[in-house]
Amino acid sequence: MTSLKLLLLSLSGSLLFFSCDQKESGWQEGDILFQDGDCGDFCEAIRKVTEGYQGIEFSHNGLLMQDKGDWFVLEAIGKGVSKTPLLEFLDRHLDENGKPKVMVGRLKPEHQHLIPAAISEAQKHLGKPYDSAFDFENDAFYCSELIHFAFKAANGGSDLFQPKPMTYNDPDTGKLFPIWETYFFDLGISVPEGKPGLNPGGMSLEPVLEMNDIPNH
Repeated sequence: MTSLKLLLLSLSGSLLFFSCDQKESGWQEGDILFQDGDCGDFCEAIRKVTEGYQGIEFSHNGLLMQDKGDWFVLEAIGKGVSKTPLLEFLDRHLDENGKPKVMVGRLKPEHQHLIPAAISEAQKHLGKPYDSAFDFENDAFYCSELIHFAFKAANGGSDLFQPKPMTYNDPDTGKLFPIWETYFFDLGISVPEGKPGLNPGGMSLEPVLEMNDIPNH
């Protein structure tokens, strides 16, 4: 048997193992994990301006990847863009029954070819700071922003997820949430009201995704 045939057999075997491993685990690279986190007034303000899929109040999300057989979540959190073990991510916020407060957004089949490039793009930003200013123009990232730009790069520069004007005002009063007023004052910047952005709740409603419960783990 030629060396080329041996190489092709080896590659096909690896791909088959990888495919079966993903199918058996129920997870898939490129899954977007939407988390209903508990972060006090900040999470409440995020939830109140955008209701998520089936009314669930998501406040965070991350992008699932596999590395040497282990699962990780690429996410932008307070310490910056990070690669977090999946189980650590899932156990961060649990409901009263001990179940992770997480749902899975999976790209519809016609968009799944973008996943490898998006994961590669997101990994380029590991270690970059968290985007405290929620500004698309700086070299920092918040959770939904990281995922948005990763897939935008994979999609040839076209938006897969659609940014919308962001609001920091309470819909019940039309006034700025006190928590945001203090937050931006402490940063010494003006409130980016109306600037383009994305949040986890809005992203969970995007038509490119199919939302599901997490697999058993």
